[in-house]
Amino acid sequence: MNNQQGIGLAVFAFALYVIGGIGTFGGLGLIGLMEGKDLLGWGDGRSIGYLFFSVGLCLSVAGVLFMRLFRNRGFA
Repeated sequence: MNNQQGIGLAVFAFALYVIGGIGTFGGLGLIGLMEGKDLLGWGDGRSIGYLFFSVGLCLSVAGVLFMRLFRNRGFA
């Protein structure tokens, strides 16, 4: 049972890491390519890009910290 929980936590941490990476590079793309253009009615593409970039970095860091925590505590 503990092994199943460890695998689930590892998958969760890795998913956070991957989603954060996609958000970070997607945000960089929006910052570079969407200056002054409306993005689906949400606002300026550059502003949304800064949001994706910031949140993506936070999720990537959280994913790495969770992976380290789960590995060092013996959950995975």
